[in-house]
Amino acid sequence: MTAQESGTTAAGTETLRERLLASLVTARDRTTLLTSCVEDPDLTAQHSPLMSPLVWDLAHIGNQEELWLLRNVGGREAMRPDIDVLYDAFEHPRSERPSLPLLPPAEARKYAAEVRGRALDLLEGADFEGGSRLTEAGFAFGMIAQHEQQHDETMLITHQLRTGPAVLTAPAHEPVPPYTGPAEVLVPGGPFTMGTSTEPWALDNERPAHVREVAPFWIDTVPVTNAAYQAFIADGGYDTERWWTPEGWAHVRRNSLKAPLYWRREGSQWLRRRFGVTEVVPPEEPVLHVCWYEADAYARWAGRRLPTEAEWEKAARHDPVTGRSTRYPWGDADPEPEHANLGQRHLSPAPVGSYPAGRSPLGVRQLIGDVWEWTSSDLEPYPGFAAFPYREYSEVFFGPEYKVMRGGSFAVDAVACRGTFRNWDYPIRRQIFAGFRTARPESA
Repeated sequence: MTAQESGTTAAGTETLRERLLASLVTARDRTTLLTSCVEDPDLTAQHSPLMSPLVWDLAHIGNQEELWLLRNVGGREAMRPDIDVLYDAFEHPRSERPSLPLLPPAEARKYAAEVRGRALDLLEGADFEGGSRLTEAGFAFGMIAQHEQQHDETMLITHQLRTGPAVLTAPAHEPVPPYTGPAEVLVPGGPFTMGTSTEPWALDNERPAHVREVAPFWIDTVPVTNAAYQAFIADGGYDTERWWTPEGWAHVRRNSLKAPLYWRREGSQWLRRRFGVTEVVPPEEPVLHVCWYEADAYARWAGRRLPTEAEWEKAARHDPVTGRSTRYPWGDADPEPEHANLGQRHLSPAPVGSYPAGRSPLGVRQLIGDVWEWTSSDLEPYPGFAAFPYREYSEVFFGPEYKVMRGGSFAVDAVACRGTFRNWDYPIRRQIFAGFRTARPESA
């Protein structure tokens, strides 16, 4: 069932309720996995000043669920008003959170579980029609499922930053033949519909749908691979100023960057650390853990550029036969395992050329899942943007400080990933599961 098919009939309402329940349960199962695979000292430790202690994320998930579902939707009294300020992400930067009087692990688990029990009771009797905008089509419940999955991805990033033996496991990718298809795809020029006004659980920065005009351009069929990025390194990419923006060059010099995060050279091989395991960098996988400056420098070195956000979305959603924009590259159906590498089913990107069923009508592959893809665009509101349900979700981040990423990663769940979904971060960030693909004008 697609999100739009959640109808107003009784059967449609129950189908929507089941979908919301499944999304909430899937998110909580993942949260439990990420917080039960380590002992309490690892939960309360700060593994990097860039990240919160895992126990903060756990209680924050519960606090946001209480705030939006129990208090705002259900009109309930606050369970723990004394902890609201501790788990307000805008009150305390991540670097300060270990010094706060946080709930200890057992109490955080108990609090989150009590909130969830009450939220599921609320869901059982929720009315999705004729109420507030928060309850329409189950938006608030969908928002909370997305919020928890976003923090699950954040916690997975913390696990990657954590030192020590491996505690997470996942199946290896199925072998695929080396990708030998076309290196790039021509995306036709002309208008297309960007964003959405109909996706029930879309967040405010994805709205509203509007028409964008895009000149014809070429885009990489698959994300840039580790092997391709190693060629950039071997050619002196990190030592050649002309490939970098002035800010990027200053960042590289100041931090002595020589390769993606977690890479190290041993003899003639590049090795990487991945969730506690040291391994040879797989040449066929999309490059991972590069910042925007690195992606931009590689693109310049290759004689190309990063795609704009609008170009990326047109490559992902535009169907040249019908002229419409689909929800996903493969169409309007919700993601299935054959479409994309999502939901932490694996602990790395899939080799390029995987998931042929997920390609766009134009033939571009792996636009959803595997790695977030840096674009050249700053995070800006769409024409007609309106903050909802709170301005701190998007509005406070608009401006040139943040660069947009698209497409999701292997760490993103399907509920928090779609063709219109927008992510963003500072251009120096490398701990996130980000890679990129490049583009060029048609005439270049």
